Amino acid sequence: MESNRKLTPQEENLLSILVKQSSVVLPTDWKEGLLVRSMDDGGMGSLCLFPKGEIKEDGRSFGESVSEFQFTDQDGIEVIASLNLDDNGDLFELDIWKTDFSKVIKLPEI
Repeated sequence: MESNRKLTPQEENLLSILVKQSSVVLPTDWKEGLLVRSMDDGGMGSLCLFPKGEIKEDGRSFGESVSEFQFTDQDGIEVIASLNLDDNGDLFELDIWKTDFSKVIKLPEI
């Protein structure tokens, strides 16, 4: 089982893009204490998000997708990143889908 960790700089950059263009207003301190855990997605890079370091496994469920960002990976394959909130409006998942289901080579640097 993957352990909880802090965001990498590349993950933080992608999440910042998604938060900035989100359809909802998130707290300005959303990064503070944020922990993540890699999801079992074949290496595409999806993350479970735990705001303020609170590891809540039970009772959390998908609420809504609030932002999407599409980019092209280094191999020319399109990737779609979605920011999902839970049913309480808290950060829930960074869902990354590479359209050929292969591993993401590099997250965008924008």
